[in-house]
Amino acid sequence: QVQLVETGGGLVQAGDSLRLSCVARGLTFSNYYMGWFRQAPGKEREFVGTINWRGSATYYRDSVKGRFTISRDNAKNTVYLQMSSLKPDDTAVYYCAAASRHFGPVASEYGNWGQGTQVTVSS
Repeated sequence: QVQLVETGGGLVQAGDSLRLSCVARGLTFSNYYMGWFRQAPGKEREFVGTINWRGSATYYRDSVKGRFTISRDNAKNTVYLQMSSLKPDDTAVYYCAAASRHFGPVASEYGNWGQGTQVTVSS
């Protein structure tokens, strides 16, 4: 059974940094592209960024470029989302997801999802 578990969310102030982690179980982690998505109240889920299986390539939505960094540790079956210069607009539930064949923003291509972790940025 595949399980993705996100941790690290919380309440921070604008300008602060936060690191989210996502541990994967039940799959061969190093074979998967790992993505981060987020969903704010009343809005659709949106793509944040993704990383390839080796960790050598990343791809982000424009609004987080230069502020967010995705990395992974295949030995620990873990993917990270380092967020800096946080803004109130970054407030959302953040999800990690795994895709076996997709390196990109299409949510339907990700077959496995975590339960999400809440990030709240106060102004």
